[in-house]
Amino acid sequence: MDRCKLQCYDYPVCPDVVKAPREELAYVTCTYRETCTNQPDFLATVDLNPRSPYYCQVIHRLPMPNLKDELHSSGWSAGCVCFDNITTKRNKLILPCLISSRIYVVDVGSQCRAPKLCKMIEPVDVFWKCNKGHLSIVHSLPNGDILIANMGDPAGNGKGGFIVLDGETFELKGNWENECEAPPTGYDFWYQPRHNVLISSAGLVPKRAGRGFNPDDLKKGVFGRRLNVWNLSCRTLTQCFDLGEDSLPLSVKFLHNPDAAEGYVSCALSGIIYRFYKACCERDTWSVEEAIQIPAKEVSGWILCKMPAFTADMVISLDDKYLYLSNWLHGDIRQYDISKTCKPRLVGQVFVGGSILRGGPVTVCRDEELKCQPEPLVIKCKRVYGGPCKMQLSLDGKRLYVTNSFYSTWDKQFYPNVVREGSVMLQIDVDTEKGGLTVNKNFLVDFGKEPNGPCLARSIRFPCGDSTSDILA
Repeated sequence: MDRCKLQCYDYPVCPDVVKAPREELAYVTCTYRETCTNQPDFLATVDLNPRSPYYCQVIHRLPMPNLKDELHSSGWSAGCVCFDNITTKRNKLILPCLISSRIYVVDVGSQCRAPKLCKMIEPVDVFWKCNKGHLSIVHSLPNGDILIANMGDPAGNGKGGFIVLDGETFELKGNWENECEAPPTGYDFWYQPRHNVLISSAGLVPKRAGRGFNPDDLKKGVFGRRLNVWNLSCRTLTQCFDLGEDSLPLSVKFLHNPDAAEGYVSCALSGIIYRFYKACCERDTWSVEEAIQIPAKEVSGWILCKMPAFTADMVISLDDKYLYLSNWLHGDIRQYDISKTCKPRLVGQVFVGGSILRGGPVTVCRDEELKCQPEPLVIKCKRVYGGPCKMQLSLDGKRLYVTNSFYSTWDKQFYPNVVREGSVMLQIDVDTEKGGLTVNKNFLVDFGKEPNGPCLARSIRFPCGDSTSDILA
């Protein structure tokens, strides 16, 4: 029997999710690191209500108390919810810092349009208690505690694993995994409570990546290659998959169906998206297989003669029908139909910037997919530089929001215009019936017009819920 058919599930989206109101606000993490502006990072509140006079504008800014934190990701203090009754209250937003290793807890429940900082965990506490640093992705656990992945140790050497915060007091509890089982690198993770599994990706070695992308670092262990499978309740590492040298696994997503035992991991440097799935229910063993291969482009005028498909982020719609990929270097967003999970089918693609645009310094010499280089994107008289990175999908799956900063040092190297002129936030309209993507030319959040100067925008969260926050149990 076709394994795809075995893995297909009759998954009705939770009625409470379907009836959820349209997103009217977004919280966006913003950093000034590498922009030559000596100002603290901040959390921007963006008005997404089309009927509002402040539509597409930053209506509030919450500055952090310190400089050069590099706010990167964000996550809710409560995100593991019952499938039959979603009553999650998203009152606190957790902001871990990629460079400083601080952790900020922001109160968004008291005044959703004007969040306030309510707690800060200093890096020295993370260093001494956990011997960890360079914090990345956040999710809440089934017991209410908060799990934060890390990329390195206090000195910036590669070190994976997780730290835990108390879900009520937000006190630092310590490491999640046993010290001897910490992987060599880490970045993203996702879990499925019904299968008692957590799967994490590899990331980069912070102190080497902090110098920028150097081709000489290839084949030296700077870029991760492992996919890690953990026993969720025992906190033990049970399997590791080697996805190839310098594959750089980043984004990890399970299907939203709480019974589904499969998901995907995107490898940024190899351009491969692997599907992982439970191979044997009795023994809880997992397998991986290649699901998507985005070919590199042969180019001139770039740092290498081949430009890989750098898949920086990945989102799966709540109905598990579509998978979205942001290709940060090439500049496109891709929509795949995953109704057959082992054979994703490309049904939508749109270019929103990137390094291969017509008229730029890079010339494409050979391209297996395109006949000509894409045209530059202009919205509301603003030329969009950079490539798509962080994405967020509305609950109904009809609006995909995207920002274009990956990591300040790499932004400065590959997209200096973004650092000089600031990030943007765009809206991509989605055809949820047949598939298809269209840039909404009426939507633009221009972070180049911030009062303290242009900044770099990253993670997007909706207080009403989004497609990368809640994990159904």
